[in-house]
Amino acid sequence: MKLIRYFCEYILIITLFCLFKILGYRIASEFGCFLGKTFGPFFRSKKTIKNNLIKFDNSLTSQKIKNILKEMWGNYGRILSEYPYISSFRKGNLDQYIKFENKEKLEEIKNGQPVVFISAHFSNFELMAMAIEKSGINLCAVYRPLNNKMVNSIMEPLRKKYICKNQIKKGINGVRESLKFFKKGASIAIMIDQRVSEGQKINFFSEPAYTTTIPAQFVKKFGCKIQPVHIERYNKINFKITFDEQLVFNENADIDSISLKLNQWLESKIRKNPSQWIWTHNRWK
Repeated sequence: MKLIRYFCEYILIITLFCLFKILGYRIASEFGCFLGKTFGPFFRSKKTIKNNLIKFDNSLTSQKIKNILKEMWGNYGRILSEYPYISSFRKGNLDQYIKFENKEKLEEIKNGQPVVFISAHFSNFELMAMAIEKSGINLCAVYRPLNNKMVNSIMEPLRKKYICKNQIKKGINGVRESLKFFKKGASIAIMIDQRVSEGQKINFFSEPAYTTTIPAQFVKKFGCKIQPVHIERYNKINFKITFDEQLVFNENADIDSISLKLNQWLESKIRKNPSQWIWTHNRWK
C-alpha cells in the first residue's frame, strides 16, 4: 500500500509542477495556497499539530489556532508552487521578490572564517541556502531525504543544482562529512527545529525536546561563530531574508547551554510569526 501511495504522490507532484509552471509565478502561488488550505489538513496528524501549538502557547483560543493553521497550510501550498521556479530564483529572474537585511554579513563571512548557519523551516526555507551560496560562500547544507524515494528523486537533484550543490544527509555519517568540509573552509548550514534521535533533550518552549547538538559541537571543536538566518514571507509572494547578529560563545560554555541559546533564538522567531513555521513535525515526541 505504501508503494502505491508513494507512486500516486510522485505522479501528483509531477503533474502539479507542470501546471504551476504553465500558470506563472503569481497565479501558481495563489493556486498553491488554495490547494494547501483545502487539502493540507488531510495529510498530517491534527492531534500532533494541536499538541505542538498547546506547548507553544496554551492560552491560544480556538480561533487563533484556526488562523495560524490556515496560514500555515497556505504557506505549504505556496512553497510547493514555488519549486518549479527555483531555477528562476537561482538565475536572478525573480530577484525583485526577495529583499535582504544585514546582507553585508555574507561578505564578512566570505572573506573570513567559516561559520555555522542556523535556521528553521520558515516560509520558503529553501531560498536561504540558495542566497548564501549565490553570494560566493562555500556552503554545505545538512538535509533529511524525503521518505518517498520517488519524490525525493525529483527534489534532491533540484536542490543540488539550484539551492546548494553540497548536500549532506543528516546522521552520524553526515556529521563526519560536515567536519571534513568545514576543515577545508566550507561553512555549514543546518536546520535546528526538527527532532533528532541522536540529539539531547533541551528545553524548547519550556518543554524538553530532542535537539540537534551539531552547531554546539562545532563551536566547542573549532571556536567558530554561529550565524542565525531566517526568512519571512510578506505580501504573499515576496520574501525578506535576515541575517541576525552572530552568536559567539566563550570557551566555558557547554553543549547544553549553547544548544539552549540556539533554541531560544528559534523561539523568538516563531513567536514573531507563528503561522510561517511548520507545525506538523512532532517536535516533542
